[in-house]
Order: sequence, then structure tokens, then C-alpha cells
Amino acid sequence: MTLFSRITGTGSYLPPRRVTNDDLARELAERGIETSDEWIVERTGIRARHFAAPDVTSSDLALPACRQALEAAGRQASDVDLIIVATSTPDMVFPSSAAILQNKLGIAGCPAFDVQAVCSGFVYALTVADAMVRTGGAKCALVVGAEVFSRILDFNDRTTCVLFGDGAGAVVLEASDTPGILASDLHADGAHVGILCTPGHVAGGEVLGTPLLKMDGQAVFKLAVRVLEDAARATLAKAGKTEADIDWLIPHQANIRIMQGTAKKLKLPMDKLIVTVHDHGNTSAASIPLALDAAVRGGRVKQGDTVMLEGVGGGFTWGAVLLTL
Repeated sequence: MTLFSRITGTGSYLPPRRVTNDDLARELAERGIETSDEWIVERTGIRARHFAAPDVTSSDLALPACRQALEAAGRQASDVDLIIVATSTPDMVFPSSAAILQNKLGIAGCPAFDVQAVCSGFVYALTVADAMVRTGGAKCALVVGAEVFSRILDFNDRTTCVLFGDGAGAVVLEASDTPGILASDLHADGAHVGILCTPGHVAGGEVLGTPLLKMDGQAVFKLAVRVLEDAARATLAKAGKTEADIDWLIPHQANIRIMQGTAKKLKLPMDKLIVTVHDHGNTSAASIPLALDAAVRGGRVKQGDTVMLEGVGGGFTWGAVLLTL
């Protein structure tokens, strides 16, 4: 019998502290940096983001998101036999945030590991989990995107610090005799590493280089729109589908102009585009599962709908997944 994988439950979690553009503008003004709600919204579509408390880690955010997803799927933590966490802001150098999350869920024994592909991380993790389920390596997987990007922001750089937020999203991916994940397409090009990176590293008990995020916004924008279209079309071709088969487009929630630009290139009406960037900001690997969960719980994305997920991030990485919910 041919095995497939299907998403059976979704969940998400945002830390309680919601920071509006006006809130952030006031904080930055104390540093002598000028910005405004109008400036941020015009360029990004972002109106607010959530910041975690100083002692809260990515696995702390992932835990309630996973519990929501398990509840939605009608599963217990003890049913889980694979955990993959996509994150660029892990709890510590090692062990993985996935292993730490496993312990917080009260389970042990199943494989648990992190995937690091920055904002494409959830698409990468979902593709890996799908492959493991299809080959019999797992029957019930938790696939998670969790980030505390507020820890690596340079609050003296208004072009980047206004963009990012913290949060977590999760899905339960289960073995099925009917197709759920239809196709995926993943890529990376390390030649573009310098346009979006956090280049610091730990050595000899010190951080060498800068531990803060650096980005060339214009270069990222130009590359993102092109590669997202390419990945979406390649994924459709693999699945034997066309743009007309897409019920919903859920891209990485980075910038409303990138998202709208991708939808236009795919000839999709804007009412098929799921947008949460206004409330979440860019939550990196968490943004796609956060948006998916919001769309499912809001009643927009329904069982049987065909959904295109796509992400692009530092690395430079990009990819897409086409699925039927």
C-alpha cells in the first residue's frame, strides 16, 4: 500500500506582549531613532508584532502550539513518533530545541531534531517529515516553527528591527492512505549568504562577530519574488496541477509587497492570499504555520482545500509545498 502524509491538526501560540508600531516608535525614539506607524505599514504591511519575555525560549513557545495541534488532531503527545522543529533561534547551542520540546511534552524515545533554513525552515521541515512518513519512518509527526527573533534584532537599525516578532506554529502530520502533501520543491544558494544573516558565533566563551541580524532589504526583495514564483510553479508541475487548482496561497509572512507580488505572478486574486503579517510581523520559521492555523481556525481554509505554502529566507533558501488539507 502506498503511504501518504496529511496534516490532521494545526496550532499556534504568540507571546502575550503585543507591540504595536506606535509602541515600537516610542521605544526607538528613546534611542534617538525615528520611525512611525505610517512608515512601517507603507513599506511592510506590519502593524504589530509579539515579543517574548526575556526568560522564554523557542521551545516554550512551541509547547502550547503543539498542544493545540494535537488537540485539533484528536491525538495525545504519546502518539507522536517524530518531532521536527524549524528554528533559527534555538534554546541553546545544543541539544536541539526539538529534544527539549520532547521532554516538555512528557514523551521520550522518538527522533527529535531541529532544521535550520531560517524563514524557509517550516517548508523544509514539512518536506523532511513527509519523506519520513512516506517511507514508514513515522506515523504521527509534530512539525513546528518556533522563533524568538527579538533576541537577535539590532534596535539601532530601524530598517530591520521593525520587521520581526516572536511566535510558534505547529502541525500534526500523519500517515494516510489518501494524498495530503502533494509535492514540494526546495532550494538554497549560499552565494547570497551576505544579504540576510546573523554572522556571530561562539568560540572560547565569547561571541565572535555580531550576534545581530543584518539584511540588505532591496536585494532580499528582488530575489524573493523571483524564487517564490519559480518554486511555486515547480511544485505545481510536480503535482500535475496549475495555478487554477490553488484555493489558498500561504506565503512566508515577511512583507505584504513580496506576498502580493508573488500572488500576482501566479495570477491569483488577492482574496486567495492568507495574510497575518499585519498582526505577527515576520516570525521567520513560525510565520507559515501561524498563518495556516489562523486561516483554519478562522474558517477560511477548510478540509479538502488545496493550499500552497512557500517560504524564502537567509541562506539563501527557498521552497514550496502543495497540499490538500
